[in-house]
Amino acid sequence: MSTAGLKGINAVGHLGWVEVKCRICARKLDVTLDIIYACSYCKDKYEAYFCPADARRLHYRCPFCGRELQPITPWIIQQRRRQM
Repeated sequence: MSTAGLKGINAVGHLGWVEVKCRICARKLDVTLDIIYACSYCKDKYEAYFCPADARRLHYRCPFCGRELQPITPWIIQQRRRQM
């Protein structure tokens, strides 16, 4: 089996490709499994991702710009809804 020369963080299956951190509590969130809240405006600029507990504490508003936080639905839940 070949890894196509990819090692370390570039390797397929490395958690760095699917993990983000909550900006407030630094909890590691898996994009494929966890529900994550993000500001559509600040997501790319500040990597503004939030866990559900901190999003609720912020009243679902971005602390940087004041816009509403949008939930990012995991891919697995989307697939289950389509099958129903």
